[in-house]
Amino acid sequence: MQATDLYSSVKDDFAAVDASIIQHLSSNVPLVEKIGQYIIESGGKRLRPLLVLLSAQACGYQGFKHITLAAVVEFIHTATLLHDDVVDTSDLRRGKPTANNKWGNSSSVLVGDFLYSRAFQMLVEIGQVNIMGTLSSATNVIAEGEVLQMLNAKNPDVSEQSYLHVILGKTAMLFEAASHTGAQLAKADPIKTDALRRFGRHLGIAFQLIDDLMDYTGDPATMGKEVGDDLAEGKPTLPLIHAMQYATQEERTLIRSAIRQGSCEHIDQIQSILNRCGSLDYTRARASQETQHALNCLDLIEDSHYKSSLANLCTLALARQN
Repeated sequence: MQATDLYSSVKDDFAAVDASIIQHLSSNVPLVEKIGQYIIESGGKRLRPLLVLLSAQACGYQGFKHITLAAVVEFIHTATLLHDDVVDTSDLRRGKPTANNKWGNSSSVLVGDFLYSRAFQMLVEIGQVNIMGTLSSATNVIAEGEVLQMLNAKNPDVSEQSYLHVILGKTAMLFEAASHTGAQLAKADPIKTDALRRFGRHLGIAFQLIDDLMDYTGDPATMGKEVGDDLAEGKPTLPLIHAMQYATQEERTLIRSAIRQGSCEHIDQIQSILNRCGSLDYTRARASQETQHALNCLDLIEDSHYKSSLANLCTLALARQN
């Protein structure tokens, strides 16, 4: 299956989301529009707004507010990217210079703030208090996840449980909020609404696990970043956490030093250790478990081509190359 097939069932809606994004980027300050358009048009898959559209339609939604809601979720996601790149001092995202690289940290942070505030203006237009509650809580959890990740940086003693807590906040929470609010918008019954909420959570965890795996296995040409970028930032991700349980004392010392220093100097050796310890296979297996949990959640949703597209998202999450 091609990735483009996922969008075919909501092709017209997706085009309307793009139009809504452009419309709501309007600002009296030209730099706001310029940076906002740059980051939004920089090649992302728009999976989170896609989750909104598919979840709403899978629950039989009739109306147009799912377009605005999908744009809201994309604005929140884009705001987090702008802030993340400043915190991580990143120079590249998806193979292009980051906004902070082009316009500076201050501009990136402030435009991120604009996108957050514009998203909540748009939520008022939708007018469902439960959706406002879900997304306001999600943005709070996302912020906590980012702070926790910052605190865990260059700490080789982070546990798998703590790592999973971080990725639940920084990545999975917005996936969860996207599928959850799609069901809420459709006023689905509580069982279906919770099933789609849990679907988004498990899919988001799988997505981040594969992302962390690709940092040691991916192709820079397709990823848009260098192999070992997470290690260079001192991020103790699951492949490293697992390897330190099974590596030799000498290998553990090497990995711990690389995390503490935020160094890719010995990336080739570390990749070999990850392979020998089965850490890459372990990470992929954990991602596969999460996608199976997500698929199980869909058992509570009636069959439709929207449900099929949601299921296919799980397959593509595991097969990602970028």
